[in-house]
Formats: sequence, structure tokens, C-alpha cells
Amino acid sequence: MKFNDIIKLSLNSLSHRGMRSWLTILGIVIGVAAVVSILSIGSGMQQAVSGQLGGLGADIITISSGSSRAFGMGFGERETTGQTTTSQNLTVKDVQIIKTVSGVKFVDGIVSGRASITYLTESGSVTVEGVDPLAWKEMTTSELDSGRFLTSGDENSVVIGYRIANSMFKQQLVVNTQISIEEKPFRIVGILKQSGSIGGMGGSDSNVIMPISAARTIVDDVLANQFSSIQLKVADSNSVDEIMSNLDQRLMLSRHETNETKSFTVTSAQAMQETISSVMETLNLFLTGIAAISLLVGAIGIANTMFMSVVERTRQIGTLKALGTTNFEIMKLFVFESAMIGFMGGLIGIFLGFIASGTISELGVRMIGVGGGMRGAGSSITTITPELVLFALGFSVIIGVVSGLLPARKAASLQPIEALRYE
Repeated sequence: MKFNDIIKLSLNSLSHRGMRSWLTILGIVIGVAAVVSILSIGSGMQQAVSGQLGGLGADIITISSGSSRAFGMGFGERETTGQTTTSQNLTVKDVQIIKTVSGVKFVDGIVSGRASITYLTESGSVTVEGVDPLAWKEMTTSELDSGRFLTSGDENSVVIGYRIANSMFKQQLVVNTQISIEEKPFRIVGILKQSGSIGGMGGSDSNVIMPISAARTIVDDVLANQFSSIQLKVADSNSVDEIMSNLDQRLMLSRHETNETKSFTVTSAQAMQETISSVMETLNLFLTGIAAISLLVGAIGIANTMFMSVVERTRQIGTLKALGTTNFEIMKLFVFESAMIGFMGGLIGIFLGFIASGTISELGVRMIGVGGGMRGAGSSITTITPELVLFALGFSVIIGVVSGLLPARKAASLQPIEALRYE
């Protein structure tokens, strides 16, 4: 039997079974669509998180108050058991200690907090960051949309994020505009480019940057000799881990603390990225496993359909064998037929997976603001690669082939005389 004959007989059989064939294909469609959408969203989110955290700078280390031991995440959460620490416990002395660590290039003690902002008759809430203008200019990875960065001579001057300038008020804010923060007047000297953010990480769109002396008059819960956090830039990004370890040891020694009583956390964008990626990979694997169950159900559906096809076509099998068709050719006929079911289910499933991932991406952007900056650039938080498409299509075909092996073997084992007598 020629391969063209196998194709014709398979397609003819599928078309005659009509609704049963489409219901079988539907089982594969649902599984493939679920796997494609989950993997594309997971891959896209990983890339988005990497981009956002990468924007913080591979050579930037952040020291925040509180210990992460209770959570084990290294994100700067405060310890909730053991000794009680103040919410802000980083001091000028800590900054001096950090400056003595080899490899540290710039150090910036930061005072931050929420504050109300007013322009004309409108008000809103923003995050205020008080920085050392010279150090911040050297360390920031944000770019200017207009205006300039802060300088050492600035007092009541601020640099604002893109969202504050363009969407917080009815009228856009521009350089040299006067605004009020906690009823104190400030002049805008710079506006940052849009960065976007994921869960508030890596974004500066809603931040107001001002000299630390001005921020201390705005933020009430930070004492005169304390900081909300300390950021530092290292000379060589390859030595980040070593410097983090040295910082940890120096600060514990200076503060007379141990690993059990430590009240600060040393983190880097690199470490955060690795931790988040690990968590997302695990979650992605778990969700993909759940989606794969529907593929298993689809495979059982294919096997059931093919067994029924063998029963219905027993006389046809007997005729083919009487005409000289070999057992192997009979097996090829039924395996090809089941592979076609998998192939068609895979194609439709990939198409629906595209639609599902795009819809979920759009809903994510609108409802929780995920990937705002990237969306503005015309991209999405989902990533569907050619490799993912080929994997989904190949996997669906393999499922079809495997599901059709036993029915094909049963068909090939039929005796011609018995098959021709079958009613």
C-alpha cells in the first residue's frame, strides 16, 4: 500500500466519523491550548521580571532594615519573631562602615515614605525618596525624559516619575512647574522616562526624588540620623556576591549582632532575580502539569476512538489483508490516522493558546498594571516562541501516535477470514 493510499483512507475515515472525530480532537485542543498559554505567560513574566530587576543595575546592592529570616526569601521582609526592632534602624554609622568596604564605589543613604502631592486643585499620593544628589546621579539607571538630574545646590527641587507627570493630574506637569508636597512648595527640574513596573519592583514612575535634607521635612517616621535604606554601587559587578558577604559581616560586627539577631537585609537585583525566577519556574511547572492532565484525557479519547474504529472497520481490514496488505501497513494506516487527530488538535490548540495568552495578558495589564512600561512599547507580557509552537505541535502528534499504537496492533492482528466474516 502506497503512502498516498494511507493518507486517503485515513482522511476518509476521519471525515465519515464526523462529530466523533471532532470531539476526540477537542480533547487534544483543550490540553494543547492550556499548555501553550501557561508556558507563554510564564516565559513572558520571567522575561518581564528579569527586565525590570535588570533595570536596577547588576552592580547595585541595597541594604534595608529588618531581617528576612522568617520568610527565607531575601527580599528585605522584617523578622516577626524574636527581638523587636524599630522600622527604620539604619544609621549614619552604617553608611560610614559601608564606605570602608573594599570594592564599594558610591554610597547613598535614602529616606523614603508616602506623601500627598498637590497641583492646582488636584491631589494624589506618591512615594518620596530623599537622596544624596551626587551619589544618586552616579547610581541611578533611570533616564531623563526632560529636564536634568538633581545637583548638590538644589534645595526645594524634585525629579518626578513619568506617571506623575503625564497621568496623575488632568494637566501634564512639565519642567519648572511648581507643585506642593505635604503643603511644601517644590519646583520640578526633571522628569524621568517611563520604566513600567511589576508588582512595584524596579519602577520609578510614581516616585518623587528630592534632596535628603528636604525629604526629612516630609517623611516624619525617620529620625535625623537614620535612613529607610542604603544603596551602594560596586566597582565590579562580578564581585557583588563577595562584597555582599563582606558587608554582612562588617555591619553585624559594627552593630553587635549575630545571624540570629540580625536586623538588616543585604540584597541585590541579581539575587532577587534568581529567587523570583526559581519560584516562577516551580509555579510554571506545577501549572503545566495540571494542564497536561487534559492532554492525558485527550490521549485516552484518541485511544477509545481508534479502538471503536477498528471494530467498525473490521470487514475493511479483512478486505485489505485479502488484497495483500501487510500487518505493518495496517498498523501504519491506524497510527497515521491517530497522528492526524493529534496534529489537527495541536494546530487548533496552538491557535487558541495564542488567543488565550493574549487575552490573559491584556487583562493582567488592565487590572493589575503588570508590565506597564513594556506595554507602552507595544509588547506583551506573554512570549510565544517558535520552539514552544514546535514543541506543542510535536507533543500532540506524539500523543496521537502513542494513543493509536494499541488499536493499530489490534487491527494488524486480525485474521483475514475472521475479519471478512465479521458482521
